Amino acid sequence: MKSYRLHLFFLILPLAFFLKSYGQNDSTNIRNSAVKVFIDCQICDEEFIKRKIDFVNYVRDTKEAQVHILFTRQVAGNGGREYSFIFIGEKEFTGKNDTLKFVSQADNTRDEIRDKQVHYLKIGLMPYVSHTKLIDKLTVNYDNTEGKNKEIVKDKWNSWVFSLSSNTWMNGESSYSSFNLWSNIQVKRVTPEIKQIYRLRNSFAQSVYKIDDSTKIISINRSYKGSALIVKSLNERWSAGININSGISTYSNFNLNLRLMPAIEYNIFPYKESSVKQFTIRLESGYIYNNYTDTTIYDKLTENLLQSQLALAFKINKKWGSINTSLSGSDYWHDLTKYDVNLYTSLNIRIIKGLSFRLSGGGSFLRNQLSLRKEGASYEDILLRQQQVATNFNYFMSAGLSYTFGSIYNNVVNPRFDSNVMYFSN
Repeated sequence: MKSYRLHLFFLILPLAFFLKSYGQNDSTNIRNSAVKVFIDCQICDEEFIKRKIDFVNYVRDTKEAQVHILFTRQVAGNGGREYSFIFIGEKEFTGKNDTLKFVSQADNTRDEIRDKQVHYLKIGLMPYVSHTKLIDKLTVNYDNTEGKNKEIVKDKWNSWVFSLSSNTWMNGESSYSSFNLWSNIQVKRVTPEIKQIYRLRNSFAQSVYKIDDSTKIISINRSYKGSALIVKSLNERWSAGININSGISTYSNFNLNLRLMPAIEYNIFPYKESSVKQFTIRLESGYIYNNYTDTTIYDKLTENLLQSQLALAFKINKKWGSINTSLSGSDYWHDLTKYDVNLYTSLNIRIIKGLSFRLSGGGSFLRNQLSLRKEGASYEDILLRQQQVATNFNYFMSAGLSYTFGSIYNNVVNPRFDSNVMYFSN
C-alpha cells in the first residue's frame, strides 16, 4: 500500500510542476506581449504612472518602444496648465498617432493633476493595448454621475484669474548674512479672442559682509516693476497688442522707467499647434521715458526715447528631442549705433540608442547702456553687484552628455532611500 502511494506521488509531482510552469509561462507570455512604452516627459511623476498603469512595459530607450508618448504643457488662461499627450506609434503601430489634452485648474493639487494625467494616458493607450493579448484582462467603466446631475455652470469671475505670491530667503554665517524678499501680484484674463495679463512685482535683497569687528559692508538692491500685456487674436496666425512696463531699480539707475510698445506678431504655424511647434516673428515699436537716479554718462537725468524691437522665436517638440531658440534685437531711433542683439538656445537631442546631448545657452551684444551712472562704480559696487557697469556682452552656457545601457525594461518602482537629506558641514 505504501509502495502504491509512493508511485502515485511521483506520478502527480511532475504533473503539478508542469501545470504550474504552464500557468507561469502563459502569464509571462501575456506580459511579454504588453505594449512597450517610452515616456518622454520632464514634467511628470513617472513612478506614479508606472504604479497606476501596470498593463504596459516601460522601456528606457525610444528605439525599443512601440508607443512613444511625448508630454508638453503650456500656461492656460485660468492660471493652470494645458497638458498635451502626443501618442506616436512605432514599429507595427507606425502611423497610429493621436493627441489628447486637458487643462488643469490653478488650485489643483499635484495629486489631482497626476490622477488626471494617468486617466488620459490610460485612454490614449487603449487603441494599442486592444491589439495585444492583454485585452482580455481589461475592463471598461463609464461614470455617468456627472451627466445625471449636470447643471449649467456660470463663471462669476468671467474668466478673470488672480494670483498672489510672496517668497523669502535667508542664509548666513559668522561673517556674512543675506536676506531676500520677492512679492508678486498677477491678474489675467485669457480667452480665444483676447489675452490680458497685469503684474506688480517687488524684490528686495540685502547682504551684510563683516570684514572685522569694526567694519561691515552692506549691499542693498531694490526693484519694483509693473506690466500690462493686452493681445488681440486676429486670425490663426496674426496677433496684435501692446506691452506696457514701468519700473524702479537701484541697480539699473532708474527712478522710473516707462515703456509703451505696440506690437504685431505672425506665427508661421497655426497657434493651435503651439504645443508641438511654433515659429513666431514679432515686431514692437514705441515710446520710452527714463528718469534716472544719478546723472548718466550722457549727462542725462531724464530722457524721452523711441525704440524698435524685432524678435524671432522657434520651438519644436519631437520624439528625437526638443529645440527652443530665440533671436532678438533692438535699436533707438535717435541713434542707430545704440542697439543690442540677444540669442538664446536650448537643445535636448537623442543621438543614438541611450545617448543624449543637452545644450542651453545665451548671450547678448550690448551697445545701448544709456542708464550707466556718470560717476562710475566703486570697487565695492562692482564686487557686490550693486550697480550696473559697462560691458559689451554677457553670456551663459551649459552642455552635457548622458549615456545609459543595460536592460530595456524599467517597470519596477522602488522608492527606498529616494528622499533628499540636507547636511550642514564645513
